[in-house]
Formats: sequence, structure tokens, C-alpha cells
Amino acid sequence: MKTQLLSESQFSQAAEIIRGGGLLGIPTETVYGLGADGLNPVAVRAIFQAKGRPQDNPLILHIPEASWLERYCEDIPDTAYRLAGRFWPGPLTMVLRCKKRTSQELEELKNGPVCSCTHFGPRVIPDVVTAGLDTVGMRCPAHPLCRGVIRLAQTPVAAPSGNTSGRPSPTTARHMLEDMEGKIPAILDGGPCTVGVESTIIDLTCDPPRLLRPGGITLEQLREVLGEVAVDPAVTRKMGEGEKPRAPGMKYRHYAPKAPVTAIKGEAAQSAAYILNRLSHTRWDGVICFEEFLPLFAEEEGPILSLGPAGDKGEQARRLFDALRAMDRTDVKRIWAQCPDDGGIGLAVSNRLNKAAGFHIIQI
Repeated sequence: MKTQLLSESQFSQAAEIIRGGGLLGIPTETVYGLGADGLNPVAVRAIFQAKGRPQDNPLILHIPEASWLERYCEDIPDTAYRLAGRFWPGPLTMVLRCKKRTSQELEELKNGPVCSCTHFGPRVIPDVVTAGLDTVGMRCPAHPLCRGVIRLAQTPVAAPSGNTSGRPSPTTARHMLEDMEGKIPAILDGGPCTVGVESTIIDLTCDPPRLLRPGGITLEQLREVLGEVAVDPAVTRKMGEGEKPRAPGMKYRHYAPKAPVTAIKGEAAQSAAYILNRLSHTRWDGVICFEEFLPLFAEEEGPILSLGPAGDKGEQARRLFDALRAMDRTDVKRIWAQCPDDGGIGLAVSNRLNKAAGFHIIQI
């Protein structure tokens, strides 16, 4: 199979791929996603196969507007609509209760025409999307091409990040092509992603609401709307064996380049000095540092990449995955990375670096 790069003018062709049960690389403002018809379990299973993704890792359903929530969710709290009014379209995923089918709907399905994609489950969303949970993550993306495809396809799109499972997420169509060439029919090129890290995930089925994954909407912004917000321990530590993830990105090592990563957290000048003093000063060590400290590593043989200015966490979010992928194009054996503090979107950058490092974090 030759994977085609589709231009913006070909988005109707992209929607046809989704309608036909195929896989599509789809742009969002966060990262590129690997999309399929979220109501077609056969198509959704193909996502897991293409990515090599564990089956207990749930997916997010993407919809074009908040009014679609009632089609797929029930017991929707008022807070969901408050958050949607403030942050949708945008990089926020809300975990809500899946809508259950009525007994009449189940009977009609069983007596209706049968096809390979027919879903007879007790909930309107297939279990393969939710990993068997009775909840689902719902998001309305800000990228207009993404929403246009969903509207034209007239189905919610299940879409995890469009990388091979475990690798850094793709923030350009070319990044995604590196991982998905020959595995999917097409990638819709919507340009570089403007946020650069995956969406924030907030669980609204518990009290207080719980942050499951930090992202483009910050913890501080959520608290402005919701008041108290708990932070799941998996945001800052590795999940234990037997713990079941309630959202994507919680359990497994993610976002990782081939070489092991060590994340250094602390005051910027001190963390840069810490890295410099521990380098082998050979081509085998790579460094991802804040812009201001590039001169400090100017004499090093290995690759030195900028994460962006120390004070610009939004730029750090946009550059992070590109830097991790760039390291894979070198022959480094170790990667050292400066890590921002947890304020604002820094929590998301820190979380992704920690996941890439397998939570090998050094606090100085």
C-alpha cells in the first residue's frame, strides 16, 4: 500500500475514507491523529493493529460540536457544557458516561440487516473504543479541517496520536508518514500542529473532577471553571501493574525516541550545568536544552537541539516531539533533556518528557 498525502482541497476524499471504514491520518491542533469511524469496531481495531497499540488503552472520540455529546453520552453534567463553552473547539477531552442502548434498540439491531461492522453492544460506542470501560473521552478539535472531515463523514472519529505506539507523537504530516507509510491509505496534510502536545483529559464522572492527562488546556484554566480539580497520580508517576488506564497515555511508556532519555528538572541554569558536567563529550550524547543555553554546549560533538526559550512553555510544547524525533535521525546512545516546571502548559511538557524517559527524572 502506498500512503497518499492529501491536500486541504481533498478533504472530501478524506471523509470518504472514514465513511468507508478505512484509516486516515488527520490533523488536529494538538498532534496528528490516526482516525477511523468510531462506531465501526472493525475499523477501530485496525487502528490498534497499525499502531501496535495495547488493547486496554482507550481511544478518544472526536466530534464537531458539543451538541453531539447527547448522541453518545448520558448523565452529562452541567460542567461539561461549561467547559465546552469555554474551551471547545480546542485541546480538551472530557471523560463522560457512555450512552446505553434501550432494549428496543438492541432488539431492532439484532433483527436488522447484518454486516461485518454491525455493533450489538449494550452501549452505543463499541467496547474496542473504550477498552471495555463504561466511560468515553470526548473532544471537539479546533483544527477546521478535522472538524470538516467529521461533519462530512457524519460519524464520530476515534483517533489516537498517529505514531507507532510508544514513539514521539507526530506534529506534521511528514512525521506521521515516517511511522505509517504503507500501513494506511492516506494522511490529510493540515500543516504543523499549533499546540504540539496531546489534549488535556479531565474525568467528569467523579467528584471532584480529576485531571488524567495534562495538555493544551492547563490545570489552572480548568480550576477557573470547575473550582477544585484533583490530579491523578499517574500524571507524575508510573502506573503500577494491574492498574487499568481510564484515558490514553496513562499506563505505558510513551513519546520515547530510540535512545534512553534522562529528564533534568530544576532552575534552568542549574539544570543546564548539571547536564554539561555529566556528558561524555562524545557524539553519543545528545542534548535538548532551553534556547539560552545552546552556547553552553557549543563545543559538544553530539547533537544539541533547542526546546525553545526557558520562559516560553508554549514554544517548548510545540518543539518537544520534533526534537525527540530529530534525535532518532542521529546515532546518539543517550539523551539529556532540560525539563520546565509544572506551571501552566509546563505540566504537559514535563509529563511527556517524563513518559519519554520512563519516569527517569532527576530533580536538582
